[in-house]
Amino acid sequence: MSKAVKSNIVAEKKLTKSSLARQLGISRQSLYYIPLKPVQDLAVKMEIETVLSIHPAYGHKRVALELKINKKKALRVMKKFGLKPYNRRIKRPRKTADLNRPPAIYQNLIKDITVTGLNQIWVADFTYIKFQNKFIYLATVMDLFTRDILGWNISGSHDRFLVAGALNMALARTKTAPSYHHSDQGSEYDSYDYVKLLENNKIQVSMSAKGHPWENGFQEAFYSQFKVDLGHPDQYQTWGELIEAIHLQINYYNKERIHTSLKTSPIKFREQYLLEALTTSSPERQRQFV
Repeated sequence: MSKAVKSNIVAEKKLTKSSLARQLGISRQSLYYIPLKPVQDLAVKMEIETVLSIHPAYGHKRVALELKINKKKALRVMKKFGLKPYNRRIKRPRKTADLNRPPAIYQNLIKDITVTGLNQIWVADFTYIKFQNKFIYLATVMDLFTRDILGWNISGSHDRFLVAGALNMALARTKTAPSYHHSDQGSEYDSYDYVKLLENNKIQVSMSAKGHPWENGFQEAFYSQFKVDLGHPDQYQTWGELIEAIHLQINYYNKERIHTSLKTSPIKFREQYLLEALTTSSPERQRQFV
């Protein structure tokens, strides 16, 4: 064997990925990347389309949780095939009647509290839904630990009766009052009758600072996504259809819709928590959950 042939063999053996990449005119990282076969992407695409047919507002994170796949993979396949959730948000009107009201006497009592269990903090708010040039109002009460909507009420007026209806429903369903009730400083929540209802149930009143809506961000976020899932109100023909759709959407949110911070739906998270509490607690503690 000639010296030239031997030198070529030695050179080939010493060829590194960096030098090979330079010779091929590509990046070194691309030598490590093995793309998925098209048929595999098509299979994932079909699974994502099935999820979106049931949950049309799911983004890639919830799709990944539903399919139990990597979220980067879900995002890549959705981008590749142009799969997008329905994502049109409706601007929430401002409550001009409350703009010139003096600040409430109640402080934000929950800002430094870490929630560790059920019925520690309930957060409340209401929103507007415009339909046929009129407004319908939805008030909700959420458990901050499980994120499920415990009580809700729908009305053609936003007043203390609207928000009290949601709170009374939550109290009736849970049969347990929370330690804290948090809301914004709206006149509905600051009314004498509503505060009295809280005090009668030995619930401490907590309110966001005026002009600080992010201090009740959990409810703000709920309504923002709720309206996306509900769709545009104009798709419904009558007030009855819209009200029925609202009830169905709340049940869907509670029982089926994956909450990204919980990795499951609020009701399933509550059930998992209660099951764990029953299996790990003392007999005396277990009786509190029955």
